[in-house]
Amino acid sequence: MDSVVSDAVGVSPLLEEEGPVQPWQTDRTRAPIATKIVVAGGFGVGKTTLVTAVSEITPLQTEALMTEASEEHDDLTATPEKLTTTVAMDFGRLTLDDDLVLYLFGTPGQQRFWFMWDDLVRGAIGAVVMADTRRLKDCFPALDYFESCGMPYVVAVNHFDGSERFEPKDVREALTIPAHVPVMIMDARRRISVIETLLSVVGHALDVTPE
Repeated sequence: MDSVVSDAVGVSPLLEEEGPVQPWQTDRTRAPIATKIVVAGGFGVGKTTLVTAVSEITPLQTEALMTEASEEHDDLTATPEKLTTTVAMDFGRLTLDDDLVLYLFGTPGQQRFWFMWDDLVRGAIGAVVMADTRRLKDCFPALDYFESCGMPYVVAVNHFDGSERFEPKDVREALTIPAHVPVMIMDARRRISVIETLLSVVGHALDVTPE
């Protein structure tokens, strides 16, 4: 069964061997509902932090040190302390209610890595588009992408220390988010905040999926 679940979401079975043992891993009569969720957004918005905060296994990360070669492409004005960047994807796993398993795939934020998005989102039920109120325009490419492909998504505003606080309705208006799309305020460092966001994605995907 583990191999079937892994094949369904494009995950190597080796990644299943880490983390706490879940009921669906030891009881062969229990078939978990496996869902894939994509975490997208601009450079340095907190995608890796989100996956790391909630994953029950050691997350797979493809972080690379930032060098002078990227200075012309990556704006560090809002995140001057950032030393690494995702160059392929982040991967994590979260089991909810014993039999609901979420596989999380974090996309790279820089434009030069966007060519990988089509492969990363294949088979996903929905997405989290993360936003930073200091640079809202950075999430427009992700919003456009999921709108164009028709994938359900929620917008999660990740407030950084020292950034101005805004209400969800203000963010919705600034980004012209459709009324049916959830807009949430979250903290990517807090596990419970991330879980609430992921549950919102699952719920929204169920709401918009035709019966």
